Amino acid sequence: MNFEYSEKSKELQHQLSSFIAEHIVPIEEEYIAFQSDKNNMWKRFPKTELLKQKGKEAGLWNLFLPKDYGDLSPGLTNLEYAPLAELMGKKIWISEIFNCSAPDTGNMEVLAKYGNEKQKKQWLFPLMNGDIRSAFLMTEPQVASSDATNIETSIVLEGDEYVINGRKWWSSGAMDPHCKVAIVMGKTDANAARHQQQSMVLVPMDTPGLKIVRPLSVLGYYDSPEGHAEIILDHVRVPKENLILGEGRGFEIAQGRLGPGRIHHCMRLVGMAQYALETMSQRTLERETFGKKLYAYSSIRQEIAKSQCEIEQARLLTLSAADKMDKTGNKEAKDIIAMIKIVAPNMAQKVIDRAMQILGGKGVGPDTYLPHYFAIARMLRLADGPDEVHMYQLGKSCIKKYGNK
Repeated sequence: MNFEYSEKSKELQHQLSSFIAEHIVPIEEEYIAFQSDKNNMWKRFPKTELLKQKGKEAGLWNLFLPKDYGDLSPGLTNLEYAPLAELMGKKIWISEIFNCSAPDTGNMEVLAKYGNEKQKKQWLFPLMNGDIRSAFLMTEPQVASSDATNIETSIVLEGDEYVINGRKWWSSGAMDPHCKVAIVMGKTDANAARHQQQSMVLVPMDTPGLKIVRPLSVLGYYDSPEGHAEIILDHVRVPKENLILGEGRGFEIAQGRLGPGRIHHCMRLVGMAQYALETMSQRTLERETFGKKLYAYSSIRQEIAKSQCEIEQARLLTLSAADKMDKTGNKEAKDIIAMIKIVAPNMAQKVIDRAMQILGGKGVGPDTYLPHYFAIARMLRLADGPDEVHMYQLGKSCIKKYGNK
């Protein structure tokens, strides 16, 4: 295993770091002030589109799409992209500037891999150009959606249209004014084999019968403008051509969608934790208690040392997962993908908590990203499958692998 970054990846890391220093840092306080103003809820930061154009011109665009997607991809492997996701994670809001934000990244992967030419033209290319945003509607309030086979939303063919009925929540991205389409997962045949009941269909957000009930907050954070919505689908009708891949292929698509996305999440979490480490380290040089700087206390040094170890462990594990995905494919890498999804959010939550403790009152207030990052890390222990599901599957695989020896 060789985790030495390629020259291409190193150059992009340098370009991305330089872009952040030149274009992001100077307007960061302006962005934070805009986001903090409740009158701006569900409004987009006015300079976002200009920054996106600069990101395009700098060649820092759609970097997430792996090279096996051919001409649609900028040509990076998962391993080459991973450190770029980490850099974006240190300022989590900047991913959109490079068109590398969830859930758009996952939706673009779905359309690139499974969409037909008409679907690509109508939805994929505008997404890849950054003209629109999207949502992914899978989770439901009335069932444990960590088991995707529980999904109850119905997708019924009537003539030349599919009729969709159901209720979704935690539909990330749906509140954004630029969100124009959702990928909806539901059941087309409740009597089919367990993993062939589900399908995915494209639903324009302005389709009659699609109603946003309310935005949902994560530990008080609404994540405007993208947000997370609860949505009712009441006799929503879409052309049958909006079905992705075919009836009964929804579970297959969902599994194919999650591999690269987990690399992105986990490396962004490493970036958030690295931000926390740097923030608390700087604080120890600035603050004094009982006649000594914070850095002089052994307990403080131990917390920082543990954080550095845990960040590097999670970073290397995630890079190993990316490397295995590149070399053997997502299916063969499923165990190590489960490992990083267990390890990275828990690591980030612990490190960020330590930073909040060392910063004291400032650590839980609005003057750093720490409280928001803590909320994100806690949420990501549930998103894309809770810890328990990944541990259940990983434990099963380990027992099968080692139990008969």
